[in-house]
Amino acid sequence: MQNQDPSPSSQNASTVLLPRVGEIVVDATDLLSADGELTPGQGTITTALALGLGFLSFLGVLAFLFPEYLTTPELRRAYNVDWCRALLFSGLLVAGMLSLFNIVFNRRRNVNVLAFAFVLVTIALGGAKVPVGDFPDHTPYLGFDWLILDLLGSTTVFVILEKLFPLYRNQPIFRKEWQTDLIHFGVNHLLVGLMLLIVNFFVHRAQVIVVGEEGLQQFISSMHFIPQLLLCLLVADLAEYAVHRAYHEVPWLWKVHSVHHSVNTLDWLAGSRLHMLEIIVTRIAVLTPLFLLGFDKSVVDMYIVIVGFQAVFNHANVHIPWGPLKYLIVTPDFHHWHHSSEQVAIDKNYAAHFAFIDYLFGTAVKTDQQFPATYGVVGSKIPEGYLSQQAYPFRKRRRKAAEPAN
Repeated sequence: MQNQDPSPSSQNASTVLLPRVGEIVVDATDLLSADGELTPGQGTITTALALGLGFLSFLGVLAFLFPEYLTTPELRRAYNVDWCRALLFSGLLVAGMLSLFNIVFNRRRNVNVLAFAFVLVTIALGGAKVPVGDFPDHTPYLGFDWLILDLLGSTTVFVILEKLFPLYRNQPIFRKEWQTDLIHFGVNHLLVGLMLLIVNFFVHRAQVIVVGEEGLQQFISSMHFIPQLLLCLLVADLAEYAVHRAYHEVPWLWKVHSVHHSVNTLDWLAGSRLHMLEIIVTRIAVLTPLFLLGFDKSVVDMYIVIVGFQAVFNHANVHIPWGPLKYLIVTPDFHHWHHSSEQVAIDKNYAAHFAFIDYLFGTAVKTDQQFPATYGVVGSKIPEGYLSQQAYPFRKRRRKAAEPAN
């Protein structure tokens, strides 16, 4: 007997059950390139959750398999492996259930097939029971674990805050340009090891160049934790104010910093849009005085936690009545004005922690208007896309052709 071609009905069934890879890629790309309000009942929310958790679960199992290369040493020492496994299992369970539900009810089927594929591959690699053996320390690494934990934590906390206390009520979670800022977020977290290596190189060598005042160091180290932390925040913010003001007033530094200001809609993710050079320079400028003055390691560690939270929170689409505290500490309202493109806000509100520093130096925004109306950079066109933004400060401006003489 000769082989017969499959019947048209069987071909159609296989096409429905196993969508072509090209269709999956196209549909996933369309979803990831979209922005605007999420409409309930179309499966978009559950599909985004399934795809995000499926992908993060895949990264998580890779971090278990190759901890020496994919996890952050400082976090590695503090992990409770059982909790990490429980987190991975929860991610797999939710991603698997949501993607299967959407596949069965034919809601964004192609993208959910991709999400379920991430779940299956993660389980095949060991899932939540993947073994972790001995591994060498002091190896170059990418911060997969830091990326996963911070993305999950920040998304959960700040999206809820933005919905409960919105500054702009009609601003969607997936606003325009969120894709670019998510890439900034991811790269900044993955390359945390490289950036810390560069920063530590310069900070520790500052001790050789600068002769520290032992009496001052002993005085600071003898202080109790809370007053020492407050002093640490003040010293760090004065350094932050100085370098931040330089970014605005030195033309070439402004080209670097303008990448951060190019975002036109602020939310918790917008603070991640930073040029790599700015991250390194700012950290060196802020951490060097803290190191030279001899602040306790526990105090510096707490400062890093606070500055990390405040950097995200102050860009968030959040408005909370602060009362007189708004003149003391930096709030989202205060920092949003720093990003405004309105004339009254240009080169104002530099402080990162204490708003009174700007009032002291005369750089606080003075206006009766409660919230900014526009954001972004005035007079410059910053390119879109992560790589283009990293290259932007190094591009030479094209000279306009000379006009013919009359």
